[in-house]
Amino acid sequence: MSAHIFVLEDDESLRLALVDNLEEEGYRVDAASTTAEARTRLSGLRPDLFVLDIMLPDGDGYAFCRELRSSGHEARVLMLTARTLEEDLLRGFEAGADDYLAKPYRLRELLARVRALVRRRVEPAEDLIRFDQFVLRRSARRLERLDGSEVELTKTEFDLLLLLLSERGRVLSRQVILDRVWGEDIVVDPRTVDNFVSSLKKKLGAGQGSGVRIQTVRGVGYRLEIEE
Repeated sequence: MSAHIFVLEDDESLRLALVDNLEEEGYRVDAASTTAEARTRLSGLRPDLFVLDIMLPDGDGYAFCRELRSSGHEARVLMLTARTLEEDLLRGFEAGADDYLAKPYRLRELLARVRALVRRRVEPAEDLIRFDQFVLRRSARRLERLDGSEVELTKTEFDLLLLLLSERGRVLSRQVILDRVWGEDIVVDPRTVDNFVSSLKKKLGAGQGSGVRIQTVRGVGYRLEIEE
């Protein structure tokens, strides 16, 4: 299936041209002219890439990008702007953008940036997993809050969280969890899983106004749910 791109651009001529050019490249494209319209259109959608204009009639691309990240969107973000001061670039990256392109841009350059970002987005070994108010960094084996502070996890807690995230929405039995976190050849009391899940819940603040829930499925195991 082709990659899905969402364009947020208030200039109608630019938006229509961008949508047409992206569709000609084979991408599936949705678009909006305001942040309010974008929120409505995004209901139920999980695009692979967002192309965001900075200056919008009801907000700006920085705030919208932060909103995407805080709500758990893992898509790549390409920002389009006429402002190219270093402080503007830094502000964009701090908001969670992956790349920046100055207007007026050349179509070939934009399409090349899009291809690169989409390719990075669909790689199976993606290093970052953003969810709720957290960022999990696989290679660094580190869980951070959005402010950059670390949530200290043991090796087993980290492996358990990574498994639950990778199987998000699915019920995993205690035996499956034991086999995939501890190893099939390791003999461990199944109740050990309950203890580690309980510890992980506390560290994530699950069930305390958080958008993360580790649900107990009685007689079976556990399921991770994240509010969108």
